Amino acid sequence: MVLAIGSDHAGYDLKKEIIKYLEEQNIEYVDFGTCSCDSVDYPDYGLKVAEAVKEGKCEKGIVICGTGLGISMAANKVPGIRAAVCTNSYMAKMATEHNDCNVLALGARVVGVGLALDIVETWLNSKFEGGKHKKRVDKISEIERKYHKE
Repeated sequence: MVLAIGSDHAGYDLKKEIIKYLEEQNIEYVDFGTCSCDSVDYPDYGLKVAEAVKEGKCEKGIVICGTGLGISMAANKVPGIRAAVCTNSYMAKMATEHNDCNVLALGARVVGVGLALDIVETWLNSKFEGGKHKKRVDKISEIERKYHKE
């Protein structure tokens, strides 16, 4: 698996910690920036990660900003992206098992490093259950098709 990862300035330090974890787990990743704590705009990085996932360059993505909210909203504008802000491991598990989440969003000012790493690990190790959940995810895709004419 190749994972896309990106953050704004508020998420930069947490992104570095997650990258260390990915390297320890031998998980390949592509870092889409930012590369410092200098102020940047979170939509730019949410878009880069979401496009990499949409285009199949990366299987999944992780986006990080101060709360996870803004960067997830930006990522979710890309058709086919199901970004979920998770503040605990149960949310990460359900985001994948029930919602087929392909982009995990984290808030660096909301969760600490230890919790964030647990969320990432849980999310990466969870699998979409399909079944009744596939029907619901398909309905999300129908909404996208209605409003995103490609």
